[in-house]
Amino acid sequence: MPLILTSQHAAHPDSGQVHPVPSEITPRALYATRRQWLRDAVLLGSGGLAASSWSGALAQTSAPVSAATVTRPGKRAALPAVRSSVPGALAVDKLTSYEHITTYNNFYEFGTDKSDPAEYAHTLRTRPWTLSIEGEVGRPLKLGLDDLLKLGAMEERIYRLRCVEGWSMVIPWVGYSLSTLLQRAQPTSRAKFVEFISLADAQQMPGVRSSVLDWPYVEGLRIDEAMHPLTLMAFGLYGEVLPPQNGAPLRLVVPWKYGFKSAKSIVTIRLTEKPRPSSWMLANPREYGYYSNVNPTVDHPRWSQATERRIGEGGLFAPRKPTLMFNGYGAQVAQLYAGMDLRKFY
Repeated sequence: MPLILTSQHAAHPDSGQVHPVPSEITPRALYATRRQWLRDAVLLGSGGLAASSWSGALAQTSAPVSAATVTRPGKRAALPAVRSSVPGALAVDKLTSYEHITTYNNFYEFGTDKSDPAEYAHTLRTRPWTLSIEGEVGRPLKLGLDDLLKLGAMEERIYRLRCVEGWSMVIPWVGYSLSTLLQRAQPTSRAKFVEFISLADAQQMPGVRSSVLDWPYVEGLRIDEAMHPLTLMAFGLYGEVLPPQNGAPLRLVVPWKYGFKSAKSIVTIRLTEKPRPSSWMLANPREYGYYSNVNPTVDHPRWSQATERRIGEGGLFAPRKPTLMFNGYGAQVAQLYAGMDLRKFY
């Protein structure tokens, strides 16, 4: 059987693939002042967010931003945020460097190699951008990017990301809980599941011309998972707007699930009464289930999930870290799966 790769992941973790040389963590620094943020946004023009949208975001920032958040002045438009107060939203792990986060990616719409997204995703056009929310909702919505940015107060969320391949990162995201967005659409009593559909444009995304998946990329959550406070709609990382290779302009982040569950460059959210198989379930149902919670006791059919390799910490042959149940978020999410046999493949 040919090797099947995941949308958030590429090869077997022990395949011998050469990985980037580890770099130092970007030095910690305070965010720039609010006036500097506005100036950065104006200077970046169409490449970032318009100054008017930044002023709306700034008006929601009522407390000093975290000194732990790192900015990279002059790189991408800054995205101001306050530290999240959601329980479990601020992992204390050492942050993965910006360089590793933005150059070691799985985004199959731009190719299957880890370096492909950073090389080719510059073709992605993130403005104009429209997100549709439809299905079992009382109020179907079509929202532009500026509307989405103003919808909720931006928070810094430091989450562990665990790839199904056996590697991991620690990423300082910027965004707000997905529930903030879904509640605006007024889910009906029939809304039991939430489907996420990514952009699939072969002109912008060379990987869509391949047959590795049946495009567009589709993922899904149960409604209670989607409404959980930790489930994040992310618009940025490291205090800046998302780079294209990381799923710009908006992506899902579900920290207790394997990374392929966190759909990128989302254009449609559909609430349904019944679940729809996700892209990787359709591509390889033997290896990828609907829930895909991080679980060190349930191995992938082709490798162990008991340990993981943290990108940027010691290279390919560094000691592996024990994988945490629910990626370390069990205190917050375990109750969602009460009564389920977690040893079973779902």
